[in-house]
Amino acid sequence: MLFIGGVAGVWYRMGYNLPTYLERRDGVYYFVRRIPLDVRKYYRRHRIRQSLRTKSEARAMRMVSSMSQRLEDYWLGLRLQDLDVPSIELVRAADPNQPNCGFELTDALDLYLRLKSDGRDKVFVRAARRNIGYVTEALGNRPLDQYASSDAALFRDWLLARDMAGNTVRRVFSSIRSIVNLAIKEQGLGCQNAFVGTFMPDGMRETARNPISTDDLKSIQSRCLAEDDDLRWLIALLSDTGMRLGEAVGLLKTDIHLENDLPHIKLTPHPWRRLKTPGSARIIPLIGMSLWAA
Repeated sequence: MLFIGGVAGVWYRMGYNLPTYLERRDGVYYFVRRIPLDVRKYYRRHRIRQSLRTKSEARAMRMVSSMSQRLEDYWLGLRLQDLDVPSIELVRAADPNQPNCGFELTDALDLYLRLKSDGRDKVFVRAARRNIGYVTEALGNRPLDQYASSDAALFRDWLLARDMAGNTVRRVFSSIRSIVNLAIKEQGLGCQNAFVGTFMPDGMRETARNPISTDDLKSIQSRCLAEDDDLRWLIALLSDTGMRLGEAVGLLKTDIHLENDLPHIKLTPHPWRRLKTPGSARIIPLIGMSLWAA
């Protein structure tokens, strides 16, 4: 098969009007791709076929390019899971007879939550427990001075083998560093934090949040106008203010000022709803659909 050109990362085939991995039926475009042999064991079928729910060729081409790249990244993660960690046999196991600080990683987690979870939401607690759970699953629960920088590097590779994006891996490490640092300072331990300074290689897969398109936003707003109930008011309020969901649901009527020359929301913390950061307290102008909703 001869390939004669490419657009948006998708190659055209000679004799066809559509790019590879793209089909059209009854005017609707479909993403179609065969699953490689080495990862086929993870699937119930040998081919992926998914409706793109669009009749626009330009939109379908953008979608199929993005989907192909995401599949390649996912398949890479599956392939890495089947590989042994390089030189794992060289890792020195902790000697149970060797003196240690006696303060284990899970002790550090308990201390961290006891000192820092007051007033925090359940997401903060859940994230800390999940991240420490990753370490204990990959490396075991050890005294803090029994982790080495080589262990942290192995842990990084373990996270990447689970198909975690680079920004997620960095967040996990940031959380673990904070937990271990606090324990070392509070307990007066004479050890180093093994999870500080771990090298993060270039080329790690990154995830990006794409903005909602203008057409989709207008469609959502028109549905809000049609339904005209409290849930749709909430969605409309978010659509033209950029507020976080928690910020909007925690508003009082007295936070909304419609009588001014410039209608606005005065966003302040409340006992039932904290703000994410001190800088989150702000004045938010009300325009368009957010003004209608307010």
